[in-house]
Parts: sequence; C-alpha cells; structure tokens
Amino acid sequence: MIKKIALGIVLLVCTFGFSQKEVYEFREYELKFGKSAKVLHDYFEKALIPALNKQGINNIGAFEEIGDAMPKKIYLLIAYNDLDGYQKVLSNLSEDQVFLRASEEYSNTAQEDFPVERYVTSLFTAFDGLPKLVKPAEGSVVFELRTYEAYNEDAFQRKVKMFNESEFSIFDEVGLHSVFFGEKIAGPQMPCLTYLLAFRDMAERDANWSKFGPHPEWQRIVKLPEYANTVSNIYRVFLKPLSYSQL
Repeated sequence: MIKKIALGIVLLVCTFGFSQKEVYEFREYELKFGKSAKVLHDYFEKALIPALNKQGINNIGAFEEIGDAMPKKIYLLIAYNDLDGYQKVLSNLSEDQVFLRASEEYSNTAQEDFPVERYVTSLFTAFDGLPKLVKPAEGSVVFELRTYEAYNEDAFQRKVKMFNESEFSIFDEVGLHSVFFGEKIAGPQMPCLTYLLAFRDMAERDANWSKFGPHPEWQRIVKLPEYANTVSNIYRVFLKPLSYSQL
C-alpha cells in the first residue's frame, strides 16, 4: 500500500511538476545613436544576470541584431517557472544588496550619457507543446526571432493549436531548432505569438527552412479550413548571442 502511495506521488510530481509551463520575459532595448552601450552591457553581465542566476533563473539569453539595423537594439530573454516566480524574482532583486551595489554605475549614469532610449518588456506563457525553454546546441550563433500577429483572439488560438498539434513535429523533423514558443499575455502587438529558433549558421537555417514548405504534413494542415486566416502579419529578426549570453 505504501509503495502504491509513493508511486502515486512520483506520478503526480512528474505530471504536474515537470509539465508546468514557463513564463518568459522578453526585453527589447532601443539604444541611443552615438552613445556607448558599455554601461548597459556591464549591468547585464556583472549585475543583473548573476543576480538572476543566484535566484535559480538560468539560461538567460542576451542578443543583438545581425547586420547594421538602426536604431541598434539589445534583447534579453528570461525564463521563469511561473508568474508568481516572476513577481518574486523582481521583489527579491529590489532587496539584493550585492545586485544593488553591482548596479550602481548603471543606476547613477547621467541622463546625457545613458545609452538606452527606451525598452519594452513583453510577457509570454509557454506553449503546451513546448512548455520549457530548450537550450540550443553548442555553437549556435544564428537565432531567428519570429512574431506572428493574428487579427483576433480566435484566429490566434487556432494558430497556437496548429503549432501544438502538428507544426512542432514538422519543426523537429526538418531541423528548425526551437528555443522557446510563447503566447503573449502582456505587451505590444497582441494578439500574437513569438518564437525563437537556433542554427549553427545561416546556411543551415536556409537549408532546413527549405524542407518545411514541401513537408507532407504541412501541405496537409495548411489546407484545413480550421487553420485558414490565422496569421495577419509576420515579423522576423535575426539575432546573434552577445559574449555573456547563456544561450
């Protein structure tokens, strides 16, 4: 009897503990033209990321865009266990004296020298089909960030269903290496979803995407009436990891 109870507890932990969907914070920092961003990079590398790691928040992504797009932007991807965890981490940061001391240069930078024009934070819940962030393979240096807007909530949910029930398996088969998939719950462009893919280089990216369109399962589902008119706009940005990125 005791063994059966113990087994039941293990099954509950496996079912609910490990399938819990993460919450993602995605920050987009727009930099001022002509200003050095060193104080921002130092803040991320020496203050914020170590403080988050100390709280058990690991695999933090830090990226910049590939190419010479203007204005220049820096991106942070942070994964939390859940919304309560997100709020708890922010509260703890405000009381972390080591973090506050390490942040002094950033916090005390004069307005005329501060490198950030503004930043936008978006929050996402992970997809059922990919409930936790996947750390990319070693040597991944090309990251593709995609955002799909939908014209209304119903179209959005149908696209999410399309991924959960079919597209994830296609992605795996053709080598579109998923890092995270998120349903946006706060931020601009709603309703929308965002996902991040990782590749060794642009050649691998192009070769593997070329396999997606002709895939038999994609050809089947793209013709289904239930998935018609699910995406109204697609935005794509290519990113590369900064030296202190943990992805």
